[in-house]
Amino acid sequence: MTIIKKFSKNLNNIEYPKEKCSWNIAGILKGKNAFYKYDVRNMFKMSDGDLGKKGRTNSKADKMVFEAEKEWLILDMEELTSYIKKKQLKVVRLEDLISELDWNIILPKY
Repeated sequence: MTIIKKFSKNLNNIEYPKEKCSWNIAGILKGKNAFYKYDVRNMFKMSDGDLGKKGRTNSKADKMVFEAEKEWLILDMEELTSYIKKKQLKVVRLEDLISELDWNIILPKY
């Protein structure tokens, strides 16, 4: 099962982009009322052995989604972009983002 299909279990009113773009799925998180576009892509192993994920600061996605073993971590793209630009970073660590950013949602996996 793809990461997008797995994450879709958390959404209602699902939409998919009509052409290739910077977001993969849109919808409303179950139990919430806001409609967002989500960047949901697999992480990959970097040269140092850590897991990484590429993203763009000009993404049309509203949220970036990371998959962990037992949960989903959702970060706000506007806040993430602002943090990256303010700190002038090229690489950020997910652990740092969890503590540095205000808008994080952690969802348990179904």
